Amino acid sequence: MPALAASALLLVAGCSADPGAHSSSPERAQAAEASATPDTGRPLAVAAAPEAAATSTAVARPGATGGKARKTALKVKSYDSRTRRAVISPAGHGTPDSAAPSPTAGKTARPHRTAVGDVIASAPAPGAPGGLLAKVTEVIGASGDGTEVQTAPTTLDALLGDGDAKGTVPVDPASFDVERLLPDVKVSWAKTGDIHSGPEGNKVPLGSLRVDVAAKVGTAQGAPASASAAVYGFVQVAPEVDFSYGGHSAGSGPGAASLGVSGDWTSRWAVKGRAAASAEPVRVPFAKLHADPVLQVGPIPVVVNLDLTCYFQIGADGNVTVDIQQDLKGDFTAGGTFGPAKGWTPVNESHMTSTPVRTSVSTAGSVRASLGAEATVGLYGTVGVTADLAPYLRGEAAGSADTTSATGPTAKAGVGAAGVWAVYGGVDLTGTLRVQLSVFGTPVLQHSVPLGTLHREWKLADGKA
Repeated sequence: MPALAASALLLVAGCSADPGAHSSSPERAQAAEASATPDTGRPLAVAAAPEAAATSTAVARPGATGGKARKTALKVKSYDSRTRRAVISPAGHGTPDSAAPSPTAGKTARPHRTAVGDVIASAPAPGAPGGLLAKVTEVIGASGDGTEVQTAPTTLDALLGDGDAKGTVPVDPASFDVERLLPDVKVSWAKTGDIHSGPEGNKVPLGSLRVDVAAKVGTAQGAPASASAAVYGFVQVAPEVDFSYGGHSAGSGPGAASLGVSGDWTSRWAVKGRAAASAEPVRVPFAKLHADPVLQVGPIPVVVNLDLTCYFQIGADGNVTVDIQQDLKGDFTAGGTFGPAKGWTPVNESHMTSTPVRTSVSTAGSVRASLGAEATVGLYGTVGVTADLAPYLRGEAAGSADTTSATGPTAKAGVGAAGVWAVYGGVDLTGTLRVQLSVFGTPVLQHSVPLGTLHREWKLADGKA
């Protein structure tokens, strides 16, 4: 899955002059900034922000002349998510923002003193690792680090207005923070420039992230030592963020919007042995990964919060002993799209193909095991979409089965006793759209909306005596 969380939102910063402290009126200051960055009317480009934009901000003054969003030399020096207070300063300076030098015309907005009504979008900043989106409600005063302001929540339409933007941006696999939850977990990735990490890094396709796991699971009571149960294999994903916004000329929020996660998926994994019986399937997370990629939407840094939790899940009746292996390859898309007629609606797709497998089933019984990933994607520290992609293996036997099978040019099968057996592969994709998607400026969801369940299953092998 092109690879796939964080804290608070909101913040602040500068635009037009403070009438009591500057000779220019707010309208004249905004007009000067507008002339520095002309509005061409073309759709805003959507791309991964360069590393140099790691502390970038954009600022707007909705309703004011020339008040459209522009890049600014201001930055969020600090933010307190409890009080929603922030300190704003010029990039590279520790003095109040009114002392900032004017940037080169056409590059960024003139960094005038911060004023009430300013709306700012910021890349991750101290105190706001998930990025910041906020409106200034009060200018508290100057300090040695900058100007302290009180902020309140706001939405993206305050910055994007009647603009249009659409794009799908890959997430740099090297940007993920990884928390290993089991001892035998290995993480590998590869990116352009022949840069790779991990034991399988030189084999992983560019832009992909791979997580390998091997773990023992509970064995059925009374099972022989030779039937010890284990799950092993890898998940490989190349995650991408899907983002779009369509402005509404009436100024009543966007006419369209979408947010989701998609990507290519590869996995090779196996379940072996006689797993313990369980009333409910047991889910075991083995790795958590987090990234905060910044999308540059025109002049605006849109911070996406992406979390991936890799897990295996197994359920069994404690009777059947299996040795099943499956290779899967495909893609997936999960998220939501907004239109004024239907509101938010789910996007839920997955296409998978299975390559030759090895199967072995003995004794009557059943087992089902998944090796999947749960992804959450949001904006500025708020979760908007949760998606759970769960490819699985399922084996069952009736009567007294003792069977082995393999696929491929040398496939052979044998059945040792009366009975029938079958092995299946499949994939489930589920998820939820959450109320926080209102960060676009769309109407607030009254409740979370299920993505629905996408379920596909195919037979890998079967036989009978």
